[in-house]
Amino acid sequence: MSRNNIHKVTLIPGDGIGPEVTDAARKIIESTGVEIEWEVVTAGYQALKKHKTVLPDIVFDSIRRNKFALKGPVGTPVGEGFRSVSVTIRKTLDLYANLRPVKSFPGVKSRYEGIDIVVIRENTEDLYSGLEHEVAPGVVETLKVITERASLRIANFAFRFAKRRGRKKVTAIHKANIMKLSDGLFLDCVRRVSRGYKEIEYEEMIVDNTCMQLVLNPNRFDVLLTENLYGDIVSEICAGLVGGLGFAPGANIGDNYAVFEAAHGSAPDIAGKNLANPIAITLSGALLLKHIGENKEAKIIEQAISKVLARGEVLTKDMGGSANTTDLRDAIIAEIKAKNH
Repeated sequence: MSRNNIHKVTLIPGDGIGPEVTDAARKIIESTGVEIEWEVVTAGYQALKKHKTVLPDIVFDSIRRNKFALKGPVGTPVGEGFRSVSVTIRKTLDLYANLRPVKSFPGVKSRYEGIDIVVIRENTEDLYSGLEHEVAPGVVETLKVITERASLRIANFAFRFAKRRGRKKVTAIHKANIMKLSDGLFLDCVRRVSRGYKEIEYEEMIVDNTCMQLVLNPNRFDVLLTENLYGDIVSEICAGLVGGLGFAPGANIGDNYAVFEAAHGSAPDIAGKNLANPIAITLSGALLLKHIGENKEAKIIEQAISKVLARGEVLTKDMGGSANTTDLRDAIIAEIKAKNH
């Protein structure tokens, strides 16, 4: 397929199963005919061996140059003074919006059907600001930081996203009944933004009730807009509703850069064994394609995954099957090629 537009994208294979699943995702993406020039850079344990740091400057140089990155799961050595690679990338590049769509797939074991929820999480502040100190022996204080600037920014992102994707409702998640100033400020900002989107239904829900409602009736939700900590928890619940993190893509988006990654870990116990499920990182790649305007190709990938899962013939161990990473990759590519022909 001949195309005029070649996209340059940074590829961070990551640790553990990262290189296997990112390679599978890359081949699936390329099978659609979209032309991507991948610039491969290392982070995590692989970078530590070569550069004496888990996050060398070449990673940031590459992302700043290319604007977009697809990132595999990356490990961070525990207790050795290294900050989380993922968190550092988000903070350094000001990737303030964490996008976590979850959708039901046919053939995937779940007690729910027809789920189609998007969690949009503020990515830069709240309790994740890392401001902690010891007040007195045995007494530690952590500061929760909520600002008008960040709250307005994530609210505008959420409503723009909802309008662009034809979403009908945005639910703001909070605990303003207890944290009247911090969560109150967040809600005030979201309300101000919501007034400019009369076509989109707006509601507010306390976070503990949200968690219960997600279990009782997840189909009542559309777009969930959250602060940082609540979003971390709620997005994991949502992933569990559709079969787990193996089906949960993610994106970290800012005004200038965007990094797309699966939410799951590096699973070192099965690394190098060709056993990992590549669907989450592949769906993250589909989010990348949508972000750069390749919507048709993104949809083809999503439809191919749905068809393979619905048949139930090629499933990895985490889905109750016996197929390996390569088998699942090739089955998805076969569907894509059939669609293109």
